[in-house]
Amino acid sequence: MVVDPMEDQVDFYVQEAQNMKMDISYVIDTHLHADHISGARELARKTGAKYVLHQSAETNFDFMPVKDGDEIVAGNTILKFLHTPGHTPEHISIIVTDRVRGEEPWFLITGHTLMVGDVGRTELAGTAEEGARHLYNSVYNKLLQLPDHLELFAGAYAGSVCGRTLSGKPSSTIGFEKKCNKALQFQDEDAFVSFMLKDIPEQPAKSGKMR
Repeated sequence: MVVDPMEDQVDFYVQEAQNMKMDISYVIDTHLHADHISGARELARKTGAKYVLHQSAETNFDFMPVKDGDEIVAGNTILKFLHTPGHTPEHISIIVTDRVRGEEPWFLITGHTLMVGDVGRTELAGTAEEGARHLYNSVYNKLLQLPDHLELFAGAYAGSVCGRTLSGKPSSTIGFEKKCNKALQFQDEDAFVSFMLKDIPEQPAKSGKMR
């Protein structure tokens, strides 16, 4: 399985799979990207993999739809999908369990929902306030309810325009982000929304076309 490949990474993943003598069966986009061009459909085409998006994704191309709570099993690895709208309406996060290591989840793939040091901007696919309210529910009522020890791998870090105070560190844990992420220090939804409506970065170039 490959999650959120960029356009210039397609041949890398094809070659890596060949080197490891493994097939790529699923290619997943956590959301419809507005800051770069996804390579997911091209990778799926080259490998014969299924291309996966949340069922609510509004596109003009075919994909394998998943909904909140769905799972994909690949050998000893289980991917469980959570619908986590806010950054975009169709956004998903993925809980990964490796049954060789144990029955408890191992790590979480969060796309541009919860990142190291920040959360995703909310106005790229709708109004900033509506997105922020959806994001509050996704982050506070879903992701932060997961175990503190769970590792977190986000789809962006420092340099991306999808956040404001992103760390250069590509991974973290739920517990560390609870303690140190500035966007996770609010006691109620309205305070979080007010925070999200301040200092919104400029729109990515050609964002409308890329979506």
